[in-house]
Amino acid sequence: MTAKRFSKIFSRLILLVIALAFIIKFGGPSILRLYISYGIGDCKTTPILCRQPEEKVFTPQIDDLYLETLIKHVFPRMQISVPKGFNLVQELIKKPYYKKRRANNQAVIYLLIQEPGAFIKLYPDVQKQGISNNYEFIRRLMYAQSDQVNNITDAFFVIMKSVFTPDIGNQSTAKMIRFKLPQQKGFINYSMAKPDNYFDCNVFDADGNFFKVYIKDIGASLDLNNVFAIISTLKLGNE
Repeated sequence: MTAKRFSKIFSRLILLVIALAFIIKFGGPSILRLYISYGIGDCKTTPILCRQPEEKVFTPQIDDLYLETLIKHVFPRMQISVPKGFNLVQELIKKPYYKKRRANNQAVIYLLIQEPGAFIKLYPDVQKQGISNNYEFIRRLMYAQSDQVNNITDAFFVIMKSVFTPDIGNQSTAKMIRFKLPQQKGFINYSMAKPDNYFDCNVFDADGNFFKVYIKDIGASLDLNNVFAIISTLKLGNE
C-alpha cells in the first residue's frame, strides 16, 4: 500500500467520521451502532468486529532449526525470511516462488511497512484520546468492538478494524492474540481451519516501525510457532 493510497483511505474514513458525528448528535449511540451494522456488518455477519485479543500475552521460543530452513528476501524498505513455496509480495513488488501450481490457489505472503507515527500523522485527532504512536493506534483498533460503540472515536476504530483486517477464513473460529518477542511485539489474528490457514500479523519493532504480514497458507503447512519464527526475521531495508 503506497503512502498516496494510504492517505486516500484515511481521507474517506474522515469523511465517514464526519457523517457519523452528525448521526450520533441527532440519533445517539444506538442509531450509530445500527448505522455501522448496515455499513460494515455486526457480530453475527462479521464476528471479528466483536472480538478482542486474548488476555494472555504469548512469548514463544523461536526454533533455531526452523529458522535455518527459511529463505531470506530483501526489499527496498524491509527484509524477511520465509519458507519455500510462498509467493512474496511487498506492496507492488513481487518475489515469486517458481513452482507449477494453480494461479488462483497459491500460498502467498503479503507485506506492508509504515514508519513510526504514520497513523497519527494521517489522523491527528486520535491524539486527543491519548494515542501517540503506531502501537497504541493498532492496540485500540484490535480492542474495538462494534457492539460497544458509544461515540465517534469508538466508531472510527471499528471501521478501521474492518479495513485493516484481511480475509482470515472462517471468522467464527478465528482467534486474536497478543505476542512479545525479543525484538518485536504486536497482535495476530488467525484461523487454522483446514484445508487452509490464515494469519494476519501486525508487528512493531523497537523503533516503532509497523509491519503487516498477511499469510495465506494454502494447504495449511504452517503452525503458529512457524509464524512467530517468520516474523522474528523482519528487519528494515538492507540491514
